[in-house]
Amino acid sequence: MIDLRRLSLLRELHFRGTIAAVAAALAYSPSSISQQLSQLEREVGAPLLIKSGRRVRLTPIAETLVEHTHELLARMDALDAALAASGSAVSGTVRLAVFQSAALGVIPRALSLFAERHPLLRVEVTQREPESALAAVWAREFDLVIAEQYPGHAAPRTVELDREPLCGDELRLAAMDATITSIETAREASWVMEPRGTASRHWAEQRCRVAGFEPDVRFETADLQAQIRLVESGHAVALLPDLVWAGERPSVRLVDLPGSPRREVFTSARRGSPDATIAACRAVLAHAVVSLGLS
Repeated sequence: MIDLRRLSLLRELHFRGTIAAVAAALAYSPSSISQQLSQLEREVGAPLLIKSGRRVRLTPIAETLVEHTHELLARMDALDAALAASGSAVSGTVRLAVFQSAALGVIPRALSLFAERHPLLRVEVTQREPESALAAVWAREFDLVIAEQYPGHAAPRTVELDREPLCGDELRLAAMDATITSIETAREASWVMEPRGTASRHWAEQRCRVAGFEPDVRFETADLQAQIRLVESGHAVALLPDLVWAGERPSVRLVDLPGSPRREVFTSARRGSPDATIAACRAVLAHAVVSLGLS
């Protein structure tokens, strides 16, 4: 009989590309992953991998197995959902991935609500950038993700994942200099932005270019707390989401942007994930958002 756990490793290899990446993601040694995949080849009775330089490619039989593994894991999710629905209390573990401003603004309040409403539910929270977190939910590294989508930038979609809106989040210019009253008047300022390649960085640069200038980005960090400190000290200006101030008074001057742009904050999970735990998590997150005055 073919072992489902080994099939899952083959699926991980298909997704991550290298045995080393699978090992790193699952906290196993590469030799252990290789041994398990060799055992799977013996169970199947056919070669599953072809060496290609330092990487490996899946054979046609392996590709077929990966397709069926998707279906098998979805059935297991459905079984878990049925079992969870049969219980009187929500319990188990939910692995939640969040981006930084959600971790700062929503999670502390949500954890208090989890403790009150679902004391038997263990919630594990990991900070992860939305682009990689969505893929990690599909790969079963997480059960639920809080992700973001900037205006004009569509977040990655896959048919295996659902999507539910959580809240809108207005984006504003943060500055301490009283002479900066619009984004146009920040053309001579030093800027702090997130690293290149992120949706937030591309959006921020485009807003400056639409305003008629190329921003002087002297500081680059994904840490929004560090961005805030640079603005507070007068060394930079930044485009920040309201979510970082959730429940607190802003420590910097905030200037509205033309059109009041908002990013969409949403949750995403695998279709067929245990309904009771995921639904409970989403309900708590929605309550936390409302209690913090976000919508």
